[in-house]
Amino acid sequence: MMRWLLSLTLVCAVVPVVAWQPSTAAGGSIQGRVRLTAPPPGNPIIRMGMDPRCAEAARGKRIVQDAVVTSDDGGLANAFVYLAGSFPDAPRPAGVVTIDQQRCMYRPRVVGARVGQTIEFRNSDPTLHDVHGLSKASNDFNIGQPLKGMVYKVELKHEEVMLHIACDVHRWMTAFVGVVDHPYFTVSSGAGVFTIDAIPPGRHTIRAWHERYGTLTQSVDVTAGNAAVVEFIYTGSEKPDPQR
Repeated sequence: MMRWLLSLTLVCAVVPVVAWQPSTAAGGSIQGRVRLTAPPPGNPIIRMGMDPRCAEAARGKRIVQDAVVTSDDGGLANAFVYLAGSFPDAPRPAGVVTIDQQRCMYRPRVVGARVGQTIEFRNSDPTLHDVHGLSKASNDFNIGQPLKGMVYKVELKHEEVMLHIACDVHRWMTAFVGVVDHPYFTVSSGAGVFTIDAIPPGRHTIRAWHERYGTLTQSVDVTAGNAAVVEFIYTGSEKPDPQR
């Protein structure tokens, strides 16, 4: 445990977009890790030949669908970790969450956002992309971006874990947005570690979602000024949650 807690300190700065960076003086925190105990499955190779511009961007590279990304010791990246429940007194978000289309892939693959927060989709490729939000909670949208440099902004109005983002032009392009109505969420790093700060003291339900292995749930007690430790362990036998 000490080794991955040290890893947490070293890598937490590279965790993808977090909606709000609160003061740790506001409450307690949860530090943890998401692990996969089974050998990771091979991710499928992406064939980009149907679009010459995508094929050119991928020339000489082995591009895979990075659905399961693990560290050498089983840390599982790209898990959306969040508290369940309602937090009406939590501060409102001020930042913008960005998903870029780079070399015909969505980057980052998994992000979180708060209800009403602005999410922007950028096209950094010299080709047509179609940003399609496939929602089960009335967060649907579908917008074409034919030119490099185009930006589309949307505010999602409803909680949803997770909103699936597709591209109708390039079927391999996939991203996911966790939409919750509070700031207590994050995405696990490449080592599988995560931190959520400034949590109100008390007993909370914390969940980890992964696109391949679905959702795990635990209870955790948070006290002011202290860090609770949680570990989510996937065995590899879990099934993904249904999605559009």
